[in-house]
Amino acid sequence: MEDDWENLPIYIKATEISELVDHIVSAVENTDIDFEDDIRAEMMESNLDYLRENSIIIPAKIAGAASEDTLYDLRMENAAIIRKAARELITDARGLQMHGYKDTAYLDLLRTAVEEFRILFAEWVKTFDEWNYIIDRWGLFNPPGVNYDDHDPDDDMPFDPNDFFDED
Repeated sequence: MEDDWENLPIYIKATEISELVDHIVSAVENTDIDFEDDIRAEMMESNLDYLRENSIIIPAKIAGAASEDTLYDLRMENAAIIRKAARELITDARGLQMHGYKDTAYLDLLRTAVEEFRILFAEWVKTFDEWNYIIDRWGLFNPPGVNYDDHDPDDDMPFDPNDFFDED
């Protein structure tokens, strides 16, 4: 039951994107792009590093947010990181082209895969349980209608730590 996230369509698509990125990185590393200077070569290497990193973040954060028991604000925080990483994959692909990578068919495959992922992502986020939350005092990831400065009813519950210890 705990590994059900591995069967989610969004997770499967994320791993496909990660594998595609691995192929793109290998293809770029095996090209003979001639850079005019070391700075351009370093920029290309950084671009490849970002591409790899973003492709790995996505499935990892899906796994972290997939459990229905995960609080709404944590799921939304992971979703925001996933969205950022997916959008940056497209930016990273543009960067490869700007640095002289000519095999745009791979990059077009990546763009198509990210677009397919975007739709799965939007549907997945709609499944998040807005009622499974604690107030996000930072104000970023509260469910609709909940504000960072709202009173938390849990604060009114009496709590005595001695109730949890047997003092016989």
